Amino acid sequence: MTDQELDKFLHIRTEGTIEVLQSSAHYNRYEATPYQVLDVLFDTYPLKPTDHIVDFGCGKGRVPIYSAYRFKNHATGIDLNGRLLQEAYVNLAEFRAGQKRSGGSIEFEQKTAETYEIQAGQNIFYFFNPFSVEIFQSVIDNVLKSTESKKRKVDVILYYPTNAFVFFLEEETPFERIEEILIPTLSIDNDDERILIYRYE
Repeated sequence: MTDQELDKFLHIRTEGTIEVLQSSAHYNRYEATPYQVLDVLFDTYPLKPTDHIVDFGCGKGRVPIYSAYRFKNHATGIDLNGRLLQEAYVNLAEFRAGQKRSGGSIEFEQKTAETYEIQAGQNIFYFFNPFSVEIFQSVIDNVLKSTESKKRKVDVILYYPTNAFVFFLEEETPFERIEEILIPTLSIDNDDERILIYRYE
């Protein structure tokens, strides 16, 4: 199915790329992860109902809603932009109303990524280049600090990863790369069209 068809199936509207004015130049435009990418990711990396994924720069909520529908896991979307989050809340309400079966728990929060407090049960963190490497460093530091009070395995998922994100994780943190997933029909002549998964335990 196309992205439009899958949105319709889930009773949500998450398509498009939107340039939005942010209070900080460190934050990037909204662009939803293609469903094809999510299919490939979660075919290789299935979630458990006990997993709690956090999508930084969640926009209209595609990743949290899709994952919770497919796996009934917990999902949290973080975004600074109130306009996009308002659409995410509408999508969540329409998704809930349109489903015969219940998905996992889904919540959204309007917050700068670097000030968001990582919760003890959160163990998977998803990034599709939502902001600068400086903010990414702060978020990863917060993730690692959270493992000091609640020891657990945590994974970081990067779609379309920048060299700066990769260098930081591999050279300046204890995270280790455990998976590289190429996106079959999207990766022609584009080495960045891939997913990298890192783990700390």
